Amino acid sequence: MASWNSVSLEVTYEILGWFAFIAWSISFYPQVILNFRRKSVVGLNFDFVLLNLTKHSSYLIYNASLYFSSSIQKQYFQKYGYDQMIPVAANDVAFSTHAVLLTAITLFQIAIYERGSQKVSKVSIGIVSVVWLTAAVCFFVALPNHSWLWLINIFNSIQVFMTTIKYIPQVIMNFLRKCTDGFSIGNILLDFSGGIANYGQMVVQSIDQDSWVNFYGNIGKVLLSLVSVFFDIIFIIQHYVLYSAKKSSKLVTTAEDEDQIREHLVRPSDESPTENV
Repeated sequence: MASWNSVSLEVTYEILGWFAFIAWSISFYPQVILNFRRKSVVGLNFDFVLLNLTKHSSYLIYNASLYFSSSIQKQYFQKYGYDQMIPVAANDVAFSTHAVLLTAITLFQIAIYERGSQKVSKVSIGIVSVVWLTAAVCFFVALPNHSWLWLINIFNSIQVFMTTIKYIPQVIMNFLRKCTDGFSIGNILLDFSGGIANYGQMVVQSIDQDSWVNFYGNIGKVLLSLVSVFFDIIFIIQHYVLYSAKKSSKLVTTAEDEDQIREHLVRPSDESPTENV
C-alpha cells in the first residue's frame, strides 16, 4: 500500500476531509431543527428524503466495506495496483453513518408532523424497491466467487444514481411553489462547502501520489461532489435570486400548488391516492 510523500499534503488531505465531514454532517441539522420548530414538514419534499436515505445507506455500505474489510482492500489492490492508496478515509465512514441516522430522523419527522396533503409518490417507492431488489440479486451473484469489490462498486453506483435524481423532486417543488419556504437553505450552503472540500481532498491525494487513479477508482466520490455542488447551486439561485422576494411570513401550501406538484412528480398511471408515510 502506498504512503504519503508529503507531510504537508497529508495534513491538508486530513483537514479537507474532516472539514467536509463536519460541513456535511451539520448540514442535516438546519432542516431537522426547522421541522421541529414549525412542527411541520410542509415545503420539504418527501421523495427527496426517501431517495436520500437510500443514497446514504448505499454509500455507507460501500465506505464501511472498503475501509474495514482486508479482503476487499486486497481485491482493490489487485485491480488498481499495490502502489495505490485506499480511496476511502475515516471521515467518509463517519459521515455516511451520521447521514443515515439524521436522514432517518427526518423521515420520522415526516411521519409525525403536519404535512399538508403531500405524500410519497409511487414513482419514488418504485425506484427504491427496484434499487434494493437489484442489490439483493447482485449479492447472490457475487457470493459464489466472493466478488466483493464488484459488489460494493454496485452500491457505489447506486449512490451515484440516487445522488443524481434525489434533488430533482425538491427542485421541481420549489419551482412550482415559486418559493423555498420550508426547505432549509442552511442545509444547502453547508452541503456546498462539504462538496468542494471533498473534491479538494481527492485532488490533494492525486497530487501527492502523482496519479489520478483514485478518481476513477472511486468515481462515486467524485460524482458525489460534482452532482451535489451542481444542484446546490440551483437551490442557491432559487433561494437568493429567483424567489427571494416571494418568501411568505407564513408557510402555506394551497391545494392547487400541491395538485401541480403531484402532477409533475407522479406519472399519469400513479395519480391514484397513495398511502401516507
